[in-house]
Amino acid sequence: MADGSPISDDLRSIPRLLARNARAFGDKAAYREKELGIWQNWTWAETAEEVEALALGLMTLGLAPGDHVAIVGRNRPHFYWSMVAVQAAGGVPVPVYQDSVAEEIAYVLDHCGARYAVVEDQEQVDKIIEVKDRLPNLETIAYVDPRGLRKYDHEHLKPFVEVQEAGRAARTELGGELKARSDALGWDDTCVMLYTSGTTGRPKGVVLSNRNIIETSKASADFDHLTQGEAILAYLPMAWVGDFIFSVGQAYWCGFCVNCPESATTMYENLHEIGPSYFFAPPRYFEERITILTIRMEDASRIKRWMFWTAMDFAKRVGPALLDEKPVSAMDRFKYWLGDIFVYGPVRNRAGMSSVRVAYTAGEAIGPEIFEFWRSLGINLKQLYGQTEASVFITQQPDHEVRADTVGVPSPGVEIKIADSGEVFYRSPGVFQEYYKNPDSTASTKDEEGWVATGDAGFFEEGTGHLRIIDRAKDVGKTASGALFAPKYVENKLKFFPNILEAVVHGAGREMCAAFINIDLTAVGNWAERNNIAYASYQELAGHPEVLSTIQGHIEEVNASLAEDDMLSGCQIHRFLVLHKELDADDGELTRTRKVRRNIIAEKYDDLIAALYDGSKEVSTETEVTYEDGRKGSIKATLEVRDAKVFEVKALEAAE
Repeated sequence: MADGSPISDDLRSIPRLLARNARAFGDKAAYREKELGIWQNWTWAETAEEVEALALGLMTLGLAPGDHVAIVGRNRPHFYWSMVAVQAAGGVPVPVYQDSVAEEIAYVLDHCGARYAVVEDQEQVDKIIEVKDRLPNLETIAYVDPRGLRKYDHEHLKPFVEVQEAGRAARTELGGELKARSDALGWDDTCVMLYTSGTTGRPKGVVLSNRNIIETSKASADFDHLTQGEAILAYLPMAWVGDFIFSVGQAYWCGFCVNCPESATTMYENLHEIGPSYFFAPPRYFEERITILTIRMEDASRIKRWMFWTAMDFAKRVGPALLDEKPVSAMDRFKYWLGDIFVYGPVRNRAGMSSVRVAYTAGEAIGPEIFEFWRSLGINLKQLYGQTEASVFITQQPDHEVRADTVGVPSPGVEIKIADSGEVFYRSPGVFQEYYKNPDSTASTKDEEGWVATGDAGFFEEGTGHLRIIDRAKDVGKTASGALFAPKYVENKLKFFPNILEAVVHGAGREMCAAFINIDLTAVGNWAERNNIAYASYQELAGHPEVLSTIQGHIEEVNASLAEDDMLSGCQIHRFLVLHKELDADDGELTRTRKVRRNIIAEKYDDLIAALYDGSKEVSTETEVTYEDGRKGSIKATLEVRDAKVFEVKALEAAE
C-alpha cells in the first residue's frame, strides 16, 4: 500500500483504514500473539469484528464523543483493538506506560480526565484502585486478564470479554450510531494523545490528529518501501510514540502483521521465531545484545573467540561497504561470504534478525561503535531523528547513505531550519496539534507558522545535506576553559563497553569533566563468576577494586579517542566514581523511556558531584530508593573517587 499517490479522503482515520483492510485483504493476518506457548492469529476481518464489538461495548457503558480512555498494559492485540475502538466511538485513546507506578498513572488519568480505563491484569487494577479517590471522572475499568480479581468489588470493574459481549448484543440498537460517529471522524480530529517522557518536569499530553499519524505513516512507509508483506514484533511500550506509529499508523496504512510477544522475558525468543522484516529498537537494546554476545564469547573456547573477533574486525571494514553497494574486491566479497556462513549469519539468526530488511534505532544517540558493529553483520540498521511532537519522523537515513555520525536527511514532507543559537526547528504534516490543557507550553514550542523547537543542537553537513545532532541544546555548553561540552556524545562512547550500563557526565562551566558510572550487572557479574569473585550485592560488586580498574581503563580509552576530536577534545573525563545503585525510573532518575533526568540526578547526588570536584578520594552517602512493591528505603555506601588519565589535547583552540 506504500506508493507515491495522494491519500484518499476515504482513508482519513484509523477506523477507516481498518475497514479498508478488512475489505481488501480480510483473510490476511493482522495480529499474532503467543499465549501459553501457542501463536494465536487474527485476520483483518476478525480484527474489524473485535474492534466493533469493543466500540459498541464502550458505548453501552456511556462512552461519548471526546471522552478520554486510558489504556494500560503490555503489547497485546486487545490493547491495539482498544485504541482503534475508542477512536471509532469518537473517543480519544490515551496509552499509559505499563510500568508506571500508581502516582504516575494518577497524574495522567487525572490530567486527561479519563472516564474509562482498559487495563491488563490485577497489577494494573490495583494501581488504579490505590489512587481511585483522586480520579473523580473515572467510571469503569475494563480488564483483560481476570486472574486474582474474582473477589474484588466489581462496581467499577468489567471483564474485557463482557464489554465486548455487551457490544455484540447491542449491535442492532447502537450499530447505526457507531457508524455515524466513525464516519464523522475527520483529518483534524484527535487520533491519539501520548504523554512525553518528562525529562525536565511533568509529562505533557501531546495531541496528534488523524492527519498527523496517517500522512506521516504513508510518507515514512514510502521512504523505506514498506508493503503489506512486512512483519514486525511489537514489544516497545505502547505509550511511546514509536510503537504507535509502527504498530498502528504504518501497520494499518500498509496492512502488515503485528506480532506480540508472550511476555517481556520471552521477547528475544519470540523475535527469533517471528524473524521480522522491519525492526525498531532503541540504542539500549543494541547495547544489551552486544553485552550478551560478548559474555558468551568470553565463555567460548579460545579458537572460537579468535575466529569471532578476527571475523568481526574484517566485517567492520567490508560489511558496511557491501550494504551501501560500494566497491569491494572479489577476494573481500569471498572472505565475507565465508564469514557469513560461520559467524555473521549465525549471529544474525541468534539475534532474530536473519530476515530484517530495514532496522531503525532512535530515541537517543547511539554509540558509533555499536552502530557499526551491527551494520558490519549485514543488518541494514539506520538512524532516524524524531519526537512525539513530530509523530516520530523528522529525519531518516536513505539506503546507501547511512553513517553513524548523522541522523540523515529530512523525512518526506519535513522542513528543517537551524537557528542562530544552533537549535534545530522543523515543521511537517506530522506536527502535533497542542499540549493538552497547556497553551503556554504549546505556544513556546510551536510558533504561528508551525515551526517546532526541538530543544536539540545540530547542524547540516555541507555537501551531503545530512543533519548532525550534537546534544540536547540545554545540555550543550562549555567548560571553564571554553571547550565545547556535549555529555551525551561521551556517554554513548562509554556505553559501548559491555561493562558500562549507564554514564552521566558532568562538566558544564567547570574546569574539567567528571562522570558517574553504572556497571552492567549481567556483564560484570559474569566476569566475577568466571574469576571466582564472590559478591553479595550490586553495591559490593560495583566497589570491587578490579571492577574500578576495569572501568578506569574504559574511560581512559574513551579519553584517548576524544583527544583526537577537534570539537570534543575538551570533554575528557578527569575523575569518576561508580555509583552504588543502578539509576532507576522508579526513583525518578530516568524517564520511562530510559532517558537520564540530569536535573534530578544533579540535585539528588550533589554530595557525590562535590566529591568529584573537591579532590576527595572517597565519599560516604545515603540514598533513598524505591522497592518493587512501592515501599521506600535507603542505602548507605562509601564510594571511591578515582582519577583517570587524560591525553594531550592537540586542537583545543579549535573547540573554543
